[in-house]
Amino acid sequence: MRLFSTPQLNPAREDGWRRRWFDIIYRTDTPPSRGFDLLLVVAILASVLVVMIDSVQRIHLDWARWFYVAEWAFTLLFTAEYVLRLVVVRRPLRYAFSIWGIIDVLAILPTYISFFVPGAQSLLVVRVLRLLRVFRILKLTRYIEESGVLMLALWRSRRKILLFLSLVVTIAIIAGALMYVVEGPQHGFSNIPASMYWAVVTMATVGFGDIVPHTTLGRFITSVLILIGYSILAVPTGIYTAELAGTMLRERGRDNRGCVICGHEGHELKARYCNRCGHELPEPLDP
Repeated sequence: MRLFSTPQLNPAREDGWRRRWFDIIYRTDTPPSRGFDLLLVVAILASVLVVMIDSVQRIHLDWARWFYVAEWAFTLLFTAEYVLRLVVVRRPLRYAFSIWGIIDVLAILPTYISFFVPGAQSLLVVRVLRLLRVFRILKLTRYIEESGVLMLALWRSRRKILLFLSLVVTIAIIAGALMYVVEGPQHGFSNIPASMYWAVVTMATVGFGDIVPHTTLGRFITSVLILIGYSILAVPTGIYTAELAGTMLRERGRDNRGCVICGHEGHELKARYCNRCGHELPEPLDP
């Protein structure tokens, strides 16, 4: 899937420093690349921890300056990482608009924007931008090998899940409209959107209790909707589980031989040439 694929190296400069940094940043099978990944994992966890602790008002008042310095240190580190990732690949725009590129931007952009937003009237905006920094935790999925399989299975089942969600929305609209007619505003069902909220809460078996039916017919519709909710809650889990099992079976038929030119991995076990750039692959190691 191209959305999660590794960007290609510029072949015109594959023997220079770009080649070395490409191996360090995008590969995981060498000591420098493992050290680079470990450094970023520690930095991501530390930066998210700083954001969480900084949200405690009492601690923020005492350590605001140190949190400010730490935040800019993390931001500059992640900025350097993002720039390096763009420099060493063949198609920088392709990486910039990939899921990983967007996550990298979300990790650094809020700090820069909040720096240029002046005035006390903008404090709420700055607070929202600061909270967006917790998106850095998404960068950790890059360093978890199994996350690629999970994302791939989710992507392949997207149409079935979207169809299921459209069915849920349809049921919520019908049930909400019925309850609006049956119960009416005098029982808390003031409009159809509020009734749809009640229908979603009922199907999810959450039951907040802020809106409840009072008539016999309304309670009957509620009972039917609860039974429907129990029936459909397992549907997306089954869809995703089936797709995940199929993806794992397909991945077992691949190996981790990396192409020495573009770095692509996951070829078929008997493949002799890279399915991305066509270069001859190294011989597989004996088990």
